[in-house]
Amino acid sequence: MLLISAMEKTSQGFVVVIEDDPQMRSLLVDHLELSKYHVKPFSDGLAAMQFLMGSSLESLQVELILTDIRMPEMDGLSVLRQLKPLRPLLPIIMMTAHASVETAVEGLRKGAFDYFTKPFKLSEISHVIEKAISYGRLQRQNKTLVSEVKKTWNQNEIIGKSSAMQLIFDLIERVAPAHSNILITGESGSGKEVVAKAIHNRSPRAKKPFVAINCTAIPNTLLESELFGHAKGSFTGATERKKGLFEEAEGGTLFLDEIGDLDFALQAKLLRVIQERKIKAVGDTQMKNIDVRIITATHKNLKMAIVEKNFREDLYYRLAVIPIVVPPLRHRPEDIPLLCHHFLNKYTVLNNKLVTGFSFETMQRLIAMPWPGNVRELENLIERLVVLTPNSVIQVDEIPASEDKNHESFYGQATEDSPTLEELEKRYIQLILSKTADKKEKAAQILGINRRTLYRKEKEYGFVTGEEPKDETDALAIE
Repeated sequence: MLLISAMEKTSQGFVVVIEDDPQMRSLLVDHLELSKYHVKPFSDGLAAMQFLMGSSLESLQVELILTDIRMPEMDGLSVLRQLKPLRPLLPIIMMTAHASVETAVEGLRKGAFDYFTKPFKLSEISHVIEKAISYGRLQRQNKTLVSEVKKTWNQNEIIGKSSAMQLIFDLIERVAPAHSNILITGESGSGKEVVAKAIHNRSPRAKKPFVAINCTAIPNTLLESELFGHAKGSFTGATERKKGLFEEAEGGTLFLDEIGDLDFALQAKLLRVIQERKIKAVGDTQMKNIDVRIITATHKNLKMAIVEKNFREDLYYRLAVIPIVVPPLRHRPEDIPLLCHHFLNKYTVLNNKLVTGFSFETMQRLIAMPWPGNVRELENLIERLVVLTPNSVIQVDEIPASEDKNHESFYGQATEDSPTLEELEKRYIQLILSKTADKKEKAAQILGINRRTLYRKEKEYGFVTGEEPKDETDALAIE
């Protein structure tokens, strides 16, 4: 299990207590057992090390060593020195009846988690023990995630151990050597371009260019020139011949993202290029042979677009020789811990931050989130958390509450009780009239409008009835 072991689920943890004082040892054992810890006591370091070395520490599932510093046979510092190389992630807490700061600091330098001077309050040591065990579990979890990311669940930046992603990996391996066109479908942010790059990088075309373009990012009037190039003088501003992306990708792969938004007229031209394997630049008369593998992607339902006459059926079948569907992140929650750790490593390095991982609660929250923006949204959030966290371990309260809401619902909630400009103007005029004891000339001056405009506003908002006063005498009579 990735997150916690079976023992971690059924008890507070397994603690080894090494203490030569029988009374203190008995007190610690009783206290820990009352707190639901599994405890193994020893009277000296040598006996404890014989026990610990007799079996693998992993099989024993020891989660904490609580040891006195001064003991016969083998002292606590010797235990620390021998154990740390074998189990660097195992927390060790030192105890001493001698208030020797130098000895305690030496233990911390050698890797002890913390230390206590006797006598100490049991409530204090309980808190530190709980913290040490949680820290150890977190470090083991992160180490497991690192090793899993390094396994076959990482293919050209595609991270995943779910069955859905394993199918994607298998498809990539099988289609990469071929020359057939590929259509990748999936929600926005799910990683369609990453899949396209992985196919290219594992294909015989890997040493040739991988050229990508988003069909929605360029106006239709310019897209034809971008794809096929243009001849010198073919239109205003065409001062020299320009290569198109098909020529730029010669021998390699051309990735057309959001192909579902391609203009209908351009769809016909793309179909002809696929059929003839030739292109003609805008304003040119010569056809040019091309050797390009075409991979396309879209978040749209192209079959529905065909029914609605927005996409050519013949082009669809030319593009979708091999269809690949990238599943949304919410359908593969088991991949989220791997992705989180991958992005954590990436952005701690980029931002020079010392962030080691996520708390258990944080990871559970991340797994439970809906992720409408898929992997792109997750990466964005992890980068933000790494940059902003003041902690070495990201806590659950650092996840912004607004991540649970879509932008529309957030905006609706934020503006639900907001007044309109008309209501604000009405309230402001009322306020100024009140402050000036209903003196119109003074109010008009403050409002920055003339007397006639003020009267019109008053009448519009129902403050007065009747005709506008003709002169100052009439105005005074109204006032």
